[in-house]
Amino acid sequence: MEAPDFWDQVEASQQKMKDLKSLKDDVATYEKLKTQFEDIETLIEMASEENDASLLDEIEAELAAFEETLEGIRMKTLLSGEYDRDNAIVSLHAGAGGTESCDWAAMLYRMFTRWASDKGFGVEVLDSLDGEEAGIKSITFQVNGENAYGYLKSEKGVHRLVRISPFNAAGKRQTSFVSCDVMPDIEEDLDIEVKDDDIRIDTYRSSGAGGQHINKTSSAIRITHFPTGIVVQCQNERSQHMNKDKAMQMLKARLFLLKQQENAQKAAGIRGEVTEIGWGNQIRSYVMQPYTMVKDHRTGVETGNVDSVMDGGIDLFINGYLKWLSLGAPANKGEE
Repeated sequence: MEAPDFWDQVEASQQKMKDLKSLKDDVATYEKLKTQFEDIETLIEMASEENDASLLDEIEAELAAFEETLEGIRMKTLLSGEYDRDNAIVSLHAGAGGTESCDWAAMLYRMFTRWASDKGFGVEVLDSLDGEEAGIKSITFQVNGENAYGYLKSEKGVHRLVRISPFNAAGKRQTSFVSCDVMPDIEEDLDIEVKDDDIRIDTYRSSGAGGQHINKTSSAIRITHFPTGIVVQCQNERSQHMNKDKAMQMLKARLFLLKQQENAQKAAGIRGEVTEIGWGNQIRSYVMQPYTMVKDHRTGVETGNVDSVMDGGIDLFINGYLKWLSLGAPANKGEE
């Protein structure tokens, strides 16, 4: 048996196991939904027969749990993209505004990690750069879990924060921006040509924790793609070679998505997205003062519970975005 055939069979076997687990999870979720429905029916019958109003609170709690499970199933059915099932690689970059924007980037990173934790997903930091005084200038992290990319693709764009600045002694309202880029962790070898003359590969010392070895050697990798201006970085792997492979994989994924977007724009005859990190380009606003509201400007979904959102409660926005996508809305960008 040739080695390539053997490893192909191993990969195919692993994929089958993932598919089997996914199907088992779907069946388990259905059984859970069925049980919840039956429990609600039983409680309603008991309350009606015994004329017992004290059961209403329990019925409402069971109904809320049922709706949450049903919403999860509904969201999953909307994930039909080619790479929706893959892990996600998320990059956050603070916009103009110094410490304020860096703090906002750190808040968003916490929001995403809390969301991932609630889903049972793992988070792995690939590259990070701290702010000069506080927060994060930029961070790239991978979210590992089924459909991670399908869910988190809704977060791609500029996120805007309005609040009373904790870094301003005068207590003035401050507006900050952070850009979020999301791409799938595509493990297969994409048919994307990257010419040596089109890229520059730089090495630098890791800025994050990782032991004495990683801090004393220039093992981190930055790849700049001249034709598109795309820059990818990786410092988390154990060697410079592994960091380079991961960074090249990320670059190919970014170029692949860019090619898909360009093809879609040509077919639909629409203008490309504006990606400047600033006024007028935000996909979502988070207002903390003088009132509290988080609003997605593409879908119109909004909530006044900012604390819940910042603690990872972003499923309402993800669900709204997936529904919006299913209706073909990207060709007509939502308005505020």
